[in-house]
Amino acid sequence: MTEQKTLPPAILLHIAQSLNLPLRGISAVIELIDDGGTVPFIARYRKEATGNLDEVQIRAIEEKLAYFRDLLDRRATILASIAEQGKLTDELKARIEATLDKSELEDLYLPYKPKRRTKATIAREKGLEPLAEYLWNQQPGPEPLASLAPRFVNPELGVATVEEALEGARHIIAEWISEDASLRKALRQLMFDEGIVLSRKMTEAIDEQEKFKMYYEYSEPVKNIPSHRMLAIRRGESENVLYFLIEVESERALAILRHQVLKQAGDWTRDLELALEDAWKRLLNSSIQGEIRLELKRRSDTEAIAVFRDNLYHLLLAPPAGPISVLGIDPGLRTGCKVAVVDETGKLLAHDVLYLHTSKKGDADAALKLEALLRRHHVRAIAIGNGTASRETDAFVRAFLRDKGIQDIFSVTVSESGASVYSASDIARQEFPDLDLTVRGAISIARRLQDPLSELVKVDPKSIGVGQYQHDVDQRQLAESLEKVVESCVNRVGVDLNTSSWTLLRHVAGITERTALNIVAYRNEKGSFRSRMQVRDVPGIGPKTFEQAAGFLRIRNGDNPLDSTAVHPESYPVVEQIAALLDTPVPELIKRPEALENVDRSRLSAGAFTLNDILAELRKPGRDPRDKFVAPSFHEDVRELSDVRAGMVLEGVVTNVTKFGAFVDIGVHHDGLVHISELSNRFIKDPHEAVKTGQIVKVMVLNIDEKAKRIALSIKALTASAPRAAKPAPKTPPKIEDQLAALSNKWRVRT
Repeated sequence: MTEQKTLPPAILLHIAQSLNLPLRGISAVIELIDDGGTVPFIARYRKEATGNLDEVQIRAIEEKLAYFRDLLDRRATILASIAEQGKLTDELKARIEATLDKSELEDLYLPYKPKRRTKATIAREKGLEPLAEYLWNQQPGPEPLASLAPRFVNPELGVATVEEALEGARHIIAEWISEDASLRKALRQLMFDEGIVLSRKMTEAIDEQEKFKMYYEYSEPVKNIPSHRMLAIRRGESENVLYFLIEVESERALAILRHQVLKQAGDWTRDLELALEDAWKRLLNSSIQGEIRLELKRRSDTEAIAVFRDNLYHLLLAPPAGPISVLGIDPGLRTGCKVAVVDETGKLLAHDVLYLHTSKKGDADAALKLEALLRRHHVRAIAIGNGTASRETDAFVRAFLRDKGIQDIFSVTVSESGASVYSASDIARQEFPDLDLTVRGAISIARRLQDPLSELVKVDPKSIGVGQYQHDVDQRQLAESLEKVVESCVNRVGVDLNTSSWTLLRHVAGITERTALNIVAYRNEKGSFRSRMQVRDVPGIGPKTFEQAAGFLRIRNGDNPLDSTAVHPESYPVVEQIAALLDTPVPELIKRPEALENVDRSRLSAGAFTLNDILAELRKPGRDPRDKFVAPSFHEDVRELSDVRAGMVLEGVVTNVTKFGAFVDIGVHHDGLVHISELSNRFIKDPHEAVKTGQIVKVMVLNIDEKAKRIALSIKALTASAPRAAKPAPKTPPKIEDQLAALSNKWRVRT
């Protein structure tokens, strides 16, 4: 770790206090990051060093580390700039080095920052700075202001009268006040604590759909306004419908200035009062307001990105149906339904087009094609995209399965958000260069049922449709945050080294896109990997990359049974120790995990945290952390918005969770909204406390606005009088065959 990367002790202590984490763990995390460690690797395989800090805590340390390293770089630049001007005093240097806030750092630099020509600059050029100093110092001199001020009258320099001289001096004082770091901090806090966000409709603005109607005459305290309302107002401003400002009582601001500037009364008092008012009205109000607007934007961005991040996390970890053959349907009316069949590994087997709803003959022809595809390729499930014509297609498929008496195939509607983006992407063209866009979409829909994570990583997260004002937030920050979510999810589940695409492999800890492509090329040339150790032969994978990635790569039925688990190769000797102590071969140990209960932990050369993880993995080797797959059940008679009635109880899927509530797909092409107040009988501050993206929920319809295409739903209404059920004991997830059998039975009853 180089010297320039080392954080001063004061900053390390500040991070520890702000995150409420032990200093030792923070130092260890920083050292591991600087040594090339990735967050998933550190969280999973370096628990002894960090003191068992989890991934969320390590991400927080990583963010703080980036913030303070930026601050240190900026601090060095500022110190060099002031020193070059010959104005760096020991006191100023100490103040700059003591601040841990970027805004305060910029405030301290403000008086020394190169600036354009101002009124104060012009006044200095006229020789009025000594007069300003007399007023500012507030100390009686050898002569009063009445006789001192006339000496600064100089028509040649543009100072024709005593009042003009005093006015120029006041301009200099106003600039001093506006550049005072402590005053700016106090006023910034005032605007945060007491400021009001005011939004108004712009004169002659056009808002045809009245999207921003509630903000035409709107006000809310700065400290309370939530991110979604702030972002809505900003969007209204960007679309030239609204304008907004931040208002604070001027007298409150002037009182702070008077308290800190006015020391005693004298002949300077009048001019200082005028300078204070000028500083506030002309310089400080607009400047501080701009800072608060920017801070509100940052705060709103952070909250909105957090919402997006949580939604994406749950969507990526949605339960997979597993390695079964699937027929995917991309619904359509006029252009027909594009159909694609994929095998257990996601490989395309066949594709076709079904022209439904054109005529009875069309439906009959479609049924013949569908039956042939199902039987020829031993299809186990049908995945139907939830876009246009989804419900009509779903009804056709259900009727077909019922009429044919097919009981070993189930159908389910899946989200197709982002499927069209994938279809037109370079990744899709590389996979299927000779196929039409719509066929690629059907393939993606089928694969999403098999394994949502593997398929969704091919799509830009911003196109998946689970964000809140995603186009209004900082795009770089959003992209970085979402990339971390994808990385976290991929490494939490693990990646099959022999079947995964490079698009999935590139998200494994330590592996870059180029390395992922090299792995696939090596696999295609040499055949399937038999051992994790083989990965070291892939070009671009050195010792560090292997260390970071190996624990997250899985090899099924390889030479070493531990390669199919989350046990890191560096810990294989520990497993061998366990096997030796129990006098049981490693393969047998994995088959009979109950033997682990007899192991003497004190004789093993591993830390407590690492040992706990190893034993937990051996008890359930290669376990998938995702929930069991369950298909949602839409109401058969509710297909269009016009079918929805107030009071109906429907089942649906949570498609998006925002700060103000959750959107639920009830199968009518328009998601309904469960407002935060209708999510739970208890008070909740965040909808994520009650629901998550992808969750299947029952809702009651409160009301419908067909013109605006809005559906108000409630979960609370269904639980208001229901007794609290006892929490069921955890069960071991059944095998995929058992799941499919249960699902088939469920769908047989329904069809």
